[in-house]
Amino acid sequence: MSLIRQLWIAVVAVSIVAFCGSFAVSTLTARSYLEQQMQRQNIDTANSLALSMSQQTKDAATVELQVAALFDGGHYESIVVTDPFGKTLVERVRAGTGTGGVAPAWLVRALPIDTVPGRAQVTDGWKQFGVVSVVTDDRFAYEALWHGLLQLAGWFLVALLASGVIGTWLIRGIKRPLDAVVAQAQAIAHRQFVSIREPRTPELRSVVRAMNEMVGRVRQMFSDEGARLETLRQEVNYDPVTGLANRDYFMAHLRDALTSEDASSAGCLALVRLLDLEDINRRLGRVRTDALLEALGAALEPGAESRSGQRAGRVKGAELAVLYPALDSPGAAASDLLQRLQRDVLPTWSADVPDLFSIAAVIYRRGDSAGDVLARADEALAIAASKGSNNWHAEEAVRDRAPLPAEQWRALLTQAIAAGQFELAFYPVVDCEGQTLHAEGVIRLRTSPGGALLAAGDFMPVAARLNLTAPVDLAVVKLAIRHLETVTGDVAVNLSAEAIEDWAFRNDFRKVLEDHAVLCSRLWLEVPEHGVFRHFAAFQGLCEMLKALGCRVGIEHFGQRFADSGRLAALGLDYVKVHASYVRGIDQNAGNQAFLQGLCNAAHALGISVIALGVQQPAELATLRELGFDGATGPAIRT
Repeated sequence: MSLIRQLWIAVVAVSIVAFCGSFAVSTLTARSYLEQQMQRQNIDTANSLALSMSQQTKDAATVELQVAALFDGGHYESIVVTDPFGKTLVERVRAGTGTGGVAPAWLVRALPIDTVPGRAQVTDGWKQFGVVSVVTDDRFAYEALWHGLLQLAGWFLVALLASGVIGTWLIRGIKRPLDAVVAQAQAIAHRQFVSIREPRTPELRSVVRAMNEMVGRVRQMFSDEGARLETLRQEVNYDPVTGLANRDYFMAHLRDALTSEDASSAGCLALVRLLDLEDINRRLGRVRTDALLEALGAALEPGAESRSGQRAGRVKGAELAVLYPALDSPGAAASDLLQRLQRDVLPTWSADVPDLFSIAAVIYRRGDSAGDVLARADEALAIAASKGSNNWHAEEAVRDRAPLPAEQWRALLTQAIAAGQFELAFYPVVDCEGQTLHAEGVIRLRTSPGGALLAAGDFMPVAARLNLTAPVDLAVVKLAIRHLETVTGDVAVNLSAEAIEDWAFRNDFRKVLEDHAVLCSRLWLEVPEHGVFRHFAAFQGLCEMLKALGCRVGIEHFGQRFADSGRLAALGLDYVKVHASYVRGIDQNAGNQAFLQGLCNAAHALGISVIALGVQQPAELATLRELGFDGATGPAIRT
């Protein structure tokens, strides 16, 4: 039985006991009062009649006339005059045997009114003539008692209703902080560590304070662990001098860009080579040379929001690289780097090092090998060096096909959305035992009936530029639900970073899920990490909506912004999918092994499952299992 119901039962029970007690006391008091009043009336009437008779002649006619006059003019049960020997001289008795008047018979039986008859002596001179006995009619007493009881019951009902209203208000006031405590407990059960305001009720305040302290400790623990892991991640994956990604980490990103179907179909790789780093180090000294490298790293590091998806790294001692995954113009990439260096580096260092760098940029396409791309970049660097210092060269971009104008892309995507030309390709995600966790649905676009399928990286960047990601994502969700209706397993699909902030999409999305509520528990929905932190408030609202509907929620490509991961403790995430750059070659990377093991421990403390993306080799899969991963997907996964 709920606490609120128990409180109501207690309120009703106390009210009933109070009514019964007050009703009994009031009733008995009223009856006692009426009995006393009737007794006084009997005595007063008897004395008055006896006095009147004593002053009159005592013949039978006169006595009977006096008794009749009093009896007929008042409300009496009986008036009897007897002689000194008890013989009845005159007697008047109320006709009929009924008692109580309008009062019910049960009241008369339950509360009998016993009154003492009024008696007085009638004298004739100095002699006693007789005795007058008067009994007042009790029907009016019962009527008065009955009306008093009805009024008492009426007032009690009014008081009960008022108590109900006041009790409802008070219980709601009690229930409000209780609901907040229950909601906080439920949130913790769903791995959402949120704090609530302390109520004014002392008993509840201590409970809420304890829970808030626990939540604070958990969030602080996760934040501290996140800071420790971020430090470890920086030490393992970043160059200590320039602050850019080290060679292994940068090459993992490059290989991911060349193989991932989520990445753009084409991009650019740009290299910056310092001219004669040994001579620079000899002339400037180690400290100033490190300061120069640090300035170069700061200039090449992409802005988090303006150049989302770019990655800069130090691939050799004197070579820095920048990956432009969504740019297919090497000339634009090289020009961008030159502008950055001319703005942020040359004004400070050109006096000491006038011949500082050469820049080269080449294009790559999905499916190219990393070695081939780097070899072409080296050739382009040689040509840039031949043009003189602080100059650049861009490989001429050879296009497989002419790029479509934006309006043609808009027409193509709009038609595809209307005609249902999207498809889902499914890849298995398995647990440590090799059992399928879910099938990951990856979107494809068929441009024409029987035509080739385009991967997500071929058209989703264009859809983002044209603000068409919301209808595309809605189509993806509908395809996933349609697939769930035909299979028994779970399905995971990706939502775009731009779509989660679109309120129209959110409303349509909710309606689709509510129409298929029975399937929601088998639907896994994930958002890329960069989209989560770019639109954190929108993602938090999305999590609340999806968790209420029973869906599982996760983050894809997790681990690039681990310094911000302390904010995730309040979201109630079900899983994270770790970025493939940490997974590639994990069996040979002790530093990333320590980082990923710590990540798994921190995530498991919050009840979050950890899944690896882009597993290429069986050795990687075996290492991931030892590190504590809950699942994996990639070319090495077979069902």
